[in-house]
Formats: sequence, structure tokens, C-alpha cells
Amino acid sequence: MRKPFAHCLAILLVSAALAHGEDHAGPAATPPQAQPGAIVTLWPLFDYRSSPATGYSNLSILGPLFKREHNGTTTRTAARPLFFSQSSPAGDESDILYPLAGTSSDEHGSDTQVLHLFQKHAEGTGTSEERHSSMLFPFYISGRSDKYGPYTSVLPLYGDIYERFWRDEYHFVMFPIYGRTVKKGTTSTNWLYPFFNSTSGEKESGFAFWPLYGQAHKEGVYEKRFALWPIYSDEHLGQNTDNPTRNLNLLPFYASSDSPKQSSTHVLWPLCGVVRDGTGTAVERDFLWPFWMTARNADSSTERYLPFYAESKAKESGSRWVMWPIYRKATIDSPTFRQDKTSLLYFLFHRSDETWPQAGRNRARSAFWPLYAWKRDENGQRTLSMPALVEPVIWNDGVERNLAPFWRLFISTWDDQGNGATSILWNLFWREKRGNESAWELSPLVSYRSAGDGSEFRLLKGLFGYAADKGTTSLSIFWVPFGI
Repeated sequence: MRKPFAHCLAILLVSAALAHGEDHAGPAATPPQAQPGAIVTLWPLFDYRSSPATGYSNLSILGPLFKREHNGTTTRTAARPLFFSQSSPAGDESDILYPLAGTSSDEHGSDTQVLHLFQKHAEGTGTSEERHSSMLFPFYISGRSDKYGPYTSVLPLYGDIYERFWRDEYHFVMFPIYGRTVKKGTTSTNWLYPFFNSTSGEKESGFAFWPLYGQAHKEGVYEKRFALWPIYSDEHLGQNTDNPTRNLNLLPFYASSDSPKQSSTHVLWPLCGVVRDGTGTAVERDFLWPFWMTARNADSSTERYLPFYAESKAKESGSRWVMWPIYRKATIDSPTFRQDKTSLLYFLFHRSDETWPQAGRNRARSAFWPLYAWKRDENGQRTLSMPALVEPVIWNDGVERNLAPFWRLFISTWDDQGNGATSILWNLFWREKRGNESAWELSPLVSYRSAGDGSEFRLLKGLFGYAADKGTTSLSIFWVPFGI
């Protein structure tokens, strides 16, 4: 990539020279020590902008295809849609054919993923305690456990996995012929999974021939039994707690759950059912669960008659559906965070407002597919872009830096101080305003810039031009200035 970049840089320098010192000459003669900024454009080949005072520079080649940006201590490089990378003191990250693959690294370690199926993680890199784990799910998994040491799994041949996937141990040989898991002292062994199973542990035993019959029990903790699963099952759970529960199912005719804190009874499940609290008061009525039901207790309430109407309320949150999926509104209202979200037809239109009252911060975003995407960040800067082909559905950093620049034919940013920038067709027309300085260009026909007491007007990239600065004016013909 170095050779193409060098060629582009050479072209840029030649163009800058042809532009009659565009970055240093101008309406207001700036002392050399002020390090003036530069704007050099030749649409659609390249667009270069720099501001040494703020530590910013950006080179774009062929519109959104290539980008090289320095902003303070952060450097971004993009060769869209193939590659994007960002480097800063906090860490590095990159996307490769987003969303196919990506990498990230910081002081704690590094990660690599391909479609989230292949994952590689390094922790404590560069130290004597450096640890690695990798996975090509579900075929290959390797890593190291603090308690059990290193492990490797090659599905379906042989494998040992420790302290992952919600279990303490996994062991298998020619899966599904043989497999064994351990969780909190309970060992579950399978042959021809899921048909034959045995359970063992301290005061614990059980077996199952799925789906015909199975039973298991642990003294003083639980008892389970099923037959012709899922038609019949009977469970006594939590016998060592203050809320022992019995679940009895004879589907689809009858289902019940009974405990000191809550009980439920369903007849012809899921058509008709009622749930009661510990006092026997009905807190939920099901008519066609989960589509038609009502529920109410001291802290929350739910009314659901989908697809016509649904509303739920809790202490600090709530949501409402009308003619699902046409309209939905969801809110969160707590002392530390507030959110108000509205959507039409899922992703056709959505609006989100978020506030942190104690911190005095807020932000908002909205999108209407495929017309526009708009957002306001926590600093008050607003951005409007058109069209918006993906943002109403998926709007994240990956889309923002890899894909969205391709279809953003119009983009405008502005803040509360009147500063802003607008770009049409990847800077075929652009306009910028910063304080008392402003500039615009319709490339390559005409451009205008003003700063302080001076201004400058150019035709055909400076082939003809007029400049005024503190009472002094000049004309330029074929880039040669003539004072007036």
C-alpha cells in the first residue's frame, strides 16, 4: 500500500503547486508561524485537508474508497469495503470485509474473529503469564483454565473443555456416542445424545431414556420425572429453599406450578390460565399465551392483545405496541438514565432520545428508511445524511466506518455555535464554516473562501481568480497574480 500512497502524495503536492500556493496564499496573509491549514481537491480523484493547529489531516481518494485520517492521537485508514483500521494510545482495531472479520487490541490483550465462529483471544500479551484461547465453533476449541489447566476440543472426535459454556467440565468421545458434563458437583453422562442419560453426584442420581421415560433426584433438593416428553412431567424443585416449587404438566390438557410465593394453573394450555401470588390474588390471566394476556402486581402491569394492542409498565420502564408491528414506543425513566424510543414498522422509522440527568448529558438519533439518518451527539453536534440504506436497521461503528460512506450522497454536520460542514456527492460540492472563516467549492468550476477581512474567489481551480485582503485586491489569470 506504500507505493500507491506515495504516488497519491506526489500528485497532491504537484496539484498544490499548480493551485498557486492554495494552502499558504489566501485572503488573509497568515504569518508562517501560524501554520495555516490546507485544502487541495481534484474531484473525484482526491481530496486533502489539514489543520496543523488542531492536529488534523485527511486524505480521501476516489470518494469513499480510500481514506487516511489523523485526528490528534488517532489514526484511521480505510480501503473500503476491504479494510478499515483505527489506532490510538487506547488500542487498535480493524475490520476486514466488514462484517466478515475483525481484530482489536489494547493493554489487556487482543482478539481476532471471523464471523464470530472463529475467535482467538490473547490475554496479558508480552508477559510471563500470557494466555491464549481459540475457537472455530463448534469444531475446534482450545484454551486454559486456572483450575484445570490447558484443554482442547476437536468435534466430533475427542474433547475436554473447562469452565466455558455454563458448565465446569465437558468431555466427549465420538460425539454424540459419548459425552459427559459437570456442573456444581453434578455429573451428567450421555450415550447417543440425547437418548440415554445418567445423572450422579453427592446424594444425587437419575437416568433417562428420552423421550420415553426419565427420573432424577437429589436428597433434600429436587425430584424430577417425565414420560413421553413433553406430554407428562412432574418436578419438585427448591426443596432446600424458602420457596419449594412443584411443576406438573399433562400437555396440552393441564399445566400447573405451585409454590408459597406464586402459583399458576392452565387448562388446555396455552388457551386458558391464571397466575396467583402468595395470598391467592390473581395477578395474571392468560387467554392465548403469550399473545393475549393481562398481568398486574405491585410493581408492574401488562396488557397484551397482539397484534392489536400491548402495553407494559414497570417501576422505571414501559412499552406500548399499537397494531403490531406498526407502532411501538418504549421508555426508561430512572434518576440516572432516561430513554424514549419510538418506531414505526420495526425499522421504517425510529427515534431515540437518551438523557443522563445527573451528568447533564443527552443525545438523540432518528432514521427514516431509506431517506435519511440524523443524530445529535453528547457535545451537541448534529449530523444529517441521505440516503440511509442500513442505518434504520443496523447503526453501529462498523456500518458507520465501512459501508455508510458509499451511499451517503449528502451529509451535513453542524453545532450550536454555527460551525458546520456540508458535502454532496463525496465533495463534488462542499461547504465549511468555522468561526469567522468559511469556504465552499463546486469542483472544479468555482470556489470561494473568506477569513477575517479577506476573501477569495476562483474559477477553474484558480485559472482565474479575485482576492481581497484589508483593502488590497488582486486578480489572477492562469494562476499569475496582478495587484490592483
